[in-house]
Amino acid sequence: MIIIPARLKSTRFPKKILYKINNVPMFIATAQKMAKIDEVVIALDDEEVLKIAKDFGFKAVLTSKEHKSGTDRIKEASDILNLNENEIIINVQADEPFIEEENIIKFKEFCSINLNEDVFMASCYKNISKIEANDPNLVKVVNDRFDFALYFSRAKIPFEREDYNDFKGHLGIYGYRVKSLREFCTFKTSDLEKSEKLEQLRALENGKKIKMLQINTKSIGIDTLEDYEKALKIFDHAN
Repeated sequence: MIIIPARLKSTRFPKKILYKINNVPMFIATAQKMAKIDEVVIALDDEEVLKIAKDFGFKAVLTSKEHKSGTDRIKEASDILNLNENEIIINVQADEPFIEEENIIKFKEFCSINLNEDVFMASCYKNISKIEANDPNLVKVVNDRFDFALYFSRAKIPFEREDYNDFKGHLGIYGYRVKSLREFCTFKTSDLEKSEKLEQLRALENGKKIKMLQINTKSIGIDTLEDYEKALKIFDHAN
């Protein structure tokens, strides 16, 4: 199952999920693409957005406005849906309307193979340039030799004492079993998570393994109005 968390009042770009992609709200554009792959549920926090989702024919659940992360919102949705603890959930952010379908299919297969007792979560990354690595809105990840995440940051990591050309940009796509999701939400919000505003750091601070999949993508996650305008120009979509 694919669950899309959709929060209306984004801090950096308020109501971004309602901005138009191909003449439909951004979160609907993402959901329409994901519906070609698997069952989709939208987990949202506003009755206006709930109505929009239902008007477009999507299954949606209303969750608390108090959640601090998309994973916490998805956990509430999984409870409402009464999902089996071994079911795999793919979390695709509402602001990823340009992610390619083939990459989500590849990621689903990756999750089914890798999510086990030793792997708590899975996620994705792409190679990025040095210039892109300077952007705090583009989250970076460093991995170990086995593609387990060591750390995520908005800062440029690693620091270059010598020339380095292997920067990795994190994509807001996660996979986990319901039982891992529920365990994640028992963890206290971590200091690193609060500092970086990155929910995945809560898992790392609690000693959990996040397996990373490299994908080739032209997708742009929409974190700011500038991202939105840039994406429209690149993908030539009408707003």
